Amino acid sequence: MFRGRGTSVGLFSKFFSKSDEKPKVKERTPLSIEVGDIVVYDLTDYEVVGKITYRQDSYVWYGYQMLEGNNTIWLSAEMDDELELGIYKTINLPVTYPLPKELTYQGETYYLDEEGEARVVGEGRSTNIDGRLMKYAEYCDDDEKQFISLEDWGSELEVSLGFPIEKYELKVIAGSI
Repeated sequence: MFRGRGTSVGLFSKFFSKSDEKPKVKERTPLSIEVGDIVVYDLTDYEVVGKITYRQDSYVWYGYQMLEGNNTIWLSAEMDDELELGIYKTINLPVTYPLPKELTYQGETYYLDEEGEARVVGEGRSTNIDGRLMKYAEYCDDDEKQFISLEDWGSELEVSLGFPIEKYELKVIAGSI
């Protein structure tokens, strides 16, 4: 069947070649997390089940919906002058328009820091908001140790409480190539 001395060229050479290297997994950073990745934070493994990319003109930031059991948190990541990361949890705080300059939650006062509009790209569990324009507002306490984030999706106003974290507090494990 095979012709030639010492040559094993043929059908099976494709299956047994020495170039059967496993594809390299792309290293993830807080700015390149994907749906399906695992993020280890505070000794807990969270699966990334949703990703929102926010765009306001040329500025981009990310929100990652992370799930562990029934516990959902959001990781916010943006590159301003330096990498800024935050962990957010949804809270019940009634807010109406026009947005106030101050909010009070659990005895703490938060001051309006910025507001605007952003176009979003949603992935995973956030696919349903893909392409939408949303309004946002960010409030901070006096020490900038806690934040309240408002996201107006037209049909609902989501309110979250958050705090900054450092990059070393996260470990990202790629769930896909």
